[in-house]
Amino acid sequence: MSEIPPVVLTIAGFDPSSGAGVTADIKTIAAHGCYGLACITALTVQSTTGVRRVVPVETSVVSETLEALAGDMKIAAVHIGMLGSGDVVKAVARFLRDQAQANVVLDPILRSSSGAALLDQDGKMLMVKELFPLAAVITPNVNESAWLTDSQVNNLEEMKEAAAKLHALGAAAVVVTGGHLADATDLLSVAGAKGTQTQTFLLEKLHSSSTHGTGCAFATSIACHLAVGKSLPEAVELAKAYVFRAIASAYPIGRGVGPVNHLFELYR
Repeated sequence: MSEIPPVVLTIAGFDPSSGAGVTADIKTIAAHGCYGLACITALTVQSTTGVRRVVPVETSVVSETLEALAGDMKIAAVHIGMLGSGDVVKAVARFLRDQAQANVVLDPILRSSSGAALLDQDGKMLMVKELFPLAAVITPNVNESAWLTDSQVNNLEEMKEAAAKLHALGAAAVVVTGGHLADATDLLSVAGAKGTQTQTFLLEKLHSSSTHGTGCAFATSIACHLAVGKSLPEAVELAKAYVFRAIASAYPIGRGVGPVNHLFELYR
C-alpha cells in the first residue's frame, strides 16, 4: 500500500487562466508530492491580461466546505490566498480557531498585479485582526507590505521596517518578498522572546513575461514544506528555489503576463 502523502488545503479564489488561485495551488501542491484540497472563496473573470470581475462565494458555502474537508481528512498545512470579502475572512478565522490548525501560511492578497481590488478595506482590517495571529507565517510582497503598513518599501532596510510593523500587527513570522525589486531579495523576519531574527534570501532576478502567480506558488510551496516537517527558514529557501525554476522553465501562454510552470519536474 502506498504511503499517504501530507494533505495541504488551499483557501483561495478561482483563476480561470490557472496561473494563480486554487487551480495553480493544486498544481504546486502536487509538484511537492502532497495531496491538495481546495476551498474556493471567490470566482473571477480574468485572463493573462488582467482581472475583469470578482464574484465572492457565499460565506455559508465556504464554512460548510471547510467543515466537510476537516471532518474527513487530517490537514497538515493550510495556504490562504485571496479571500474576497470580510465575511469570508471571519469564516476562515473561525475555522482555523475551531480546528486549532497548524502550519497556516497566509498570503495577504489585496490587489491583483493588474490593479484590481481583491479585498475591501473592511476585509483588510479583519484579515489583520483575525488571521495574522493565527498564521505561522505571512508572505506579503513589497507592495502588499507597503499597503498593510502605510509605508514605502523599496529596499532591504524598508523591508525590515515593514516586517517590524507587521509583527506589531500580530504576525509571528513574515516573509517580505522582493521579486519586484532589482535584487530579487526576500526577507524572513521572526519575532520571539529574545527579539526579532531576520534572514535574507537572494537569487538571480529573472526577466520574464511569465510571472503570473509567483506569490501563490511561493506561499503554497512554503505550506507544503512545513507539512513535511521542514523548518521555516528551510521552507522559505526551498520555496524561493521552486519559484525560480518555475519561472525559468515557463512557456509563453496568453497575450499578457503568462503563468509560471508549476509542474516543470514533469517535463524533465
